[in-house]
Amino acid sequence: MTTSSSERARHAWSIPGWASQRPSNTPLAREVWCYTDKPSYSAGECVRLAIHSTAKRLQLSVVRDGLTTQCVLQRTLEGDFRQVTPVDAYSRGCNWPSATDIEIDENWSCGFYLVRLRAEFPEQILETEHYFVVKAGARKRDAVMLLTTSTLAAYNDWGGANSYRGSVEDDGPCAELSLLRPLAKGFLSKPEGAPRNAHSTTPPPGWVPQHEVYEWAHANGYSRHHADAFWATYERPFLVWAEEQGYAFDVLTQWDLHFSPEALASYRCVIIVGHDEYWSWEMRDALDHYLEAGGRLARFAGNFLWQVRLSADGTTQACYKDPHLDPQAKSRPERVTTLWDSPQVGRPGASTMGLTGLAGCYNRYGTTTPRSSGGFTVYRPEHWALANTDLYYGDQFGTAPVCIAVFELDGVEYTFRRGLPYPTHEDGAPQSLEILAMAPAVVGADDRWDGQVPLGAPAWEFSDLLEAVYGATPPAHLKDKRYGSGMVATFRRGAGEVFNAGTCEWVNGLIRHDIFTEIITRNVLDRFIANPAREN
Repeated sequence: MTTSSSERARHAWSIPGWASQRPSNTPLAREVWCYTDKPSYSAGECVRLAIHSTAKRLQLSVVRDGLTTQCVLQRTLEGDFRQVTPVDAYSRGCNWPSATDIEIDENWSCGFYLVRLRAEFPEQILETEHYFVVKAGARKRDAVMLLTTSTLAAYNDWGGANSYRGSVEDDGPCAELSLLRPLAKGFLSKPEGAPRNAHSTTPPPGWVPQHEVYEWAHANGYSRHHADAFWATYERPFLVWAEEQGYAFDVLTQWDLHFSPEALASYRCVIIVGHDEYWSWEMRDALDHYLEAGGRLARFAGNFLWQVRLSADGTTQACYKDPHLDPQAKSRPERVTTLWDSPQVGRPGASTMGLTGLAGCYNRYGTTTPRSSGGFTVYRPEHWALANTDLYYGDQFGTAPVCIAVFELDGVEYTFRRGLPYPTHEDGAPQSLEILAMAPAVVGADDRWDGQVPLGAPAWEFSDLLEAVYGATPPAHLKDKRYGSGMVATFRRGAGEVFNAGTCEWVNGLIRHDIFTEIITRNVLDRFIANPAREN
């Protein structure tokens, strides 16, 4: 029997009775949510905060987050905050009016800020949060962290849907998502030790996969996607580690890069962390031009895969994935929101990042390579990025239980010569790309349980995707593809330079203080942020 994509999505991800967060539209409900009118602001601008709550008195606080937190504003709000929310608010937006303005004080430092609302009901206190970024003024630091806001938009399932499931039409993926809505619980903060997208123990024979991330989220009221994207899982732990080491970064969003391509110009180094899956054409243009002009990219991230479009006002993100469904398929084929490597778009992902999510992807995620080392195997120990690690050819680092080469990874097509890996360049990989370390990866999980066990990343998803994009004639390097590799790699672009860790979970090596991951990270930051005249 043929299974529809929406039925398969439910099988792969759902727990019966587990609905995404959404307002009830009933006057007796106890609830509080909020969102900002855009993701970033400069000093002197106003954050317009939209609120829905059935409480008539709210406590508002604004906190700059990082190694040390600083509360910069506290305010009591009173009034009627009840709103009516469209059933498809995930796509259309909530359309709530602004409830209060927050002026960005000139004394507030550039950084990541949490907006927190506290609602007190009889015998119950509810809290919610949103975020915004304060951009640097005239005095900028040498490095900037570029937040993966496009991936956040794709995974945020508040209101019932995201780029993967939940639309009112067929419970399948929603192609157009609004940024004018709250964030589901878990993207901005969660308890220390919350499960990550990997299993750190080696399963015995006869193992039946469990999905701790989903089970924990369901039991504790978090989004099923809490570990898939953004601040709490990825950028915040990296920033905290970096500040402990004495580094200091400015912060920007991908939204800034899309609308202000010159935003990177004054920075010596751009840092990307975590799950970095979705980009627009404009964002890629801005990064490519920055690198050509001599910028450096330190990418401790993985899964570069999809083109998106932002609406002219920046409030909606589109990603149809199947190019035949995109209304711009004929009028602007290069802007079709599908794989970067698709023939319509013709802009291979590896040409910007050096690596691509099409080269393997999954490791130690559910049943994908469940007993791999969880780390990287070293092939070029003499490279500057591995200086002072004392790692040898064939050594491994970041292995279980730390697990840095897990969940979703990036790589390229490759071959071995005399025991060393080299890119074949058939997928657009740069000519100067050097592969430093590798980890096995697969395109998805095989079903050994005849559909009775949710897989999380079933292999049929990859097959269906290739058929939608290429029809019956995928390129040779993708035809019948099952296996690949995640990679740590470097390359030059114009006058610029890129280090790509090629994995979403690199940051877990910093959280767990894996000595090799820490030394490599410092090597990259020190080289890219230092004065070029003092480079090796």
